[in-house]
Formats: sequence, C-alpha cells, structure tokens
Amino acid sequence: MSLKNYSHEESKKLSMIELANAIMLDEKKAMNFKDVFEQIANIKEFSDADKAANIAQFYTDLNVDGRFITIGSNMWGLKRWYPVETMDEEVAAAPKKKKKTKKKKKEEESLDLVEEELDIVDEDIEEMADDFDDDEEDEFDADLEEDLEDEDDDDDEEDVEDEDTKDKK
Repeated sequence: MSLKNYSHEESKKLSMIELANAIMLDEKKAMNFKDVFEQIANIKEFSDADKAANIAQFYTDLNVDGRFITIGSNMWGLKRWYPVETMDEEVAAAPKKKKKTKKKKKEEESLDLVEEELDIVDEDIEEMADDFDDDEEDEFDADLEEDLEDEDDDDDEEDVEDEDTKDKK
C-alpha cells in the first residue's frame, strides 16, 4: 500500500516497519538503510533523541521481518522483487579474509598442537591405563620369577650342604 493512500495522521500511527514497506513500494527500488530511516523519522516527526532511541529497533525489525532483504552495502529492498534464483547473484560478495602474518600463523599452529595433545578421549585413557597395567604386571611377573629362581637356587644349595654334612657323619 502506498503512502499516498494514508493521511499524515494515519501514516504517523503506522509502525516503522510498515512505513518502510510503503516507502520502498513507492520508490520501487532498493534503498540505503539511513535514507529509509530518515524518511520514517520525517513522517513520524522524530526528534534527534527519538531517532537515536529507535534506529536500533528499526534495524532489528528489518532483519527479522520476512518482507525485506539486504542486498549488500547497507542497501535494503523488498524480498518479493528478487526471484530466488537471482538473490545469490545480486547480494554483495563476502569480504575477503585478511592474510595472517607469519607470527600469527606460528602461534596458531603451536596452539593447535597443544590442543591436539590435550584432546585425549576416554578410550585413550583406558588404553594407556591398560598398557601401564600390563607393563607393571610384566615387571611384577619378572621379579616374581627371579625371586622364585633365587629361592630354588637357595634350596638347591641347602640340599647340597645337607648332603655334605650327612656324608661327613
């Protein structure tokens, strides 16, 4: 619906988002956000304080309302003007990423390595514990075998000594 169909009093009572819709319908083209907001502020006779208080809410409303679409560079239009196939083409290209300095790259790589070292899952912990237990058991078994062999050797020596004393008698 065009703004021409509303009286000044009626248009003052409309919400900012409804006014934006009417303004864009009248203009029949995408508009800069600030230009749309200035026209709304003029219609609603906002003071500077009112403008400051309402600009963020208006921007949020534009983003949330399904009738509007940003086409880049703070330009807004009505979604129905843009067929789905051409929307991606008309939207401004994404800004390029800045190249990282060598120092930042090295810092990130070292952080990644530290994070990888810290990324231990439960299975890894269980496996390490099993390996640790196996090592302890192997050492324990080896020590036990040595002790048993030593005892056997001691017993053999005692037997030999006992036989020697018997022979002397």
